[in-house]
Amino acid sequence: MGSVVVITGSAGLIGSESVRHFAGLGMDVVGVDNDMRGYFFGADGSTKWNLERLTKEIGDRYTHHSLDIRDREGLDQLFAKLGKNIGLVIHAAAQPSHDWAAREPFTDFDVNAVGTINMLEATRRHAIEAPFIFTSTNKVYGDTPNSLPLVEQETRWELPEDHKWYGGIDETMSIDSSMHSVFGASKVAADVMVQEYGRYFDMPTSVFRGGTLTGPGHSAAELHGFLAYVMRCVMEGRLYKIYGYKGKMVRDAIHSHDLVSAFEAFFRAPRVAEIYNMGGGRFSNCSHIEAFAIAEEITGREARTEYVDENRMGDHQWWISGTGRFEEHFPDWKLTYDVPAILREMYEANQDVWKA
Repeated sequence: MGSVVVITGSAGLIGSESVRHFAGLGMDVVGVDNDMRGYFFGADGSTKWNLERLTKEIGDRYTHHSLDIRDREGLDQLFAKLGKNIGLVIHAAAQPSHDWAAREPFTDFDVNAVGTINMLEATRRHAIEAPFIFTSTNKVYGDTPNSLPLVEQETRWELPEDHKWYGGIDETMSIDSSMHSVFGASKVAADVMVQEYGRYFDMPTSVFRGGTLTGPGHSAAELHGFLAYVMRCVMEGRLYKIYGYKGKMVRDAIHSHDLVSAFEAFFRAPRVAEIYNMGGGRFSNCSHIEAFAIAEEITGREARTEYVDENRMGDHQWWISGTGRFEEHFPDWKLTYDVPAILREMYEANQDVWKA
């Protein structure tokens, strides 16, 4: 098996964490990232700052390609050049926003769905034995989670303790007959294709259906990056708009470090066409109201929020990931960051960047 790892979205949150992690294991990292996030979300979303930091930190172990994953020929040429040296592929590049996808559905689908099959085919042709890790999303389940029998509590919505998914929603939830948002649908197409390449071509592919993926490497923008944007708004005194469900919608949050350590576990013992719900589970979750309370406590500043009494289409009212399947396959893997630890680290890491 080769010693090169190819990482798309390498200057983004999960991509950059993966670059550091696998370079730290002694692998050579080839990054693919053309800062489409800057196009999606403007200056707030740009990952240029992260790329500069990466290049300084990692040095010769990191080679960057400003390549668009829609460029089928460009990807094929890159993979052909690297060939059997490729030991791992992590596909983290995506258009990640519900709202943005509806503005430019072609762009969203071309990046999320077509970009993914471009990556799969390049891997199949030039490095078929390399484990292929794809960052999917819990939005592939559409709005089905919103039909759960939720109970309103003081600061959050919650499932009854005797419900089968109280500990977290597992992979048996249907992805059919629900509204996904345009973004969710493009990710479904990519998710299913990653599984198909695994089964049909016997490739070691894996789909990680993430809840809220977060960490200090997030370029926090209003349309994407929930916890990071909460902390940014409190630190900068920005107004944060809370959309619907009384601000009590629940998200589980997984730190990029914990997700990438799960990637390493799969890399060391790959399987064919696996799907894993992946998030903070019962260990790390919060509602919007709870997130602001924690951020206010950490910063000593008061949050400025405005409530909009209309939830965003395709938004989940309650999501906690059931990670039992992954833990059964990889029993040594453990979550290490909960929501307060994640928010504290964001606060400390962005002292010089996010100022009032």
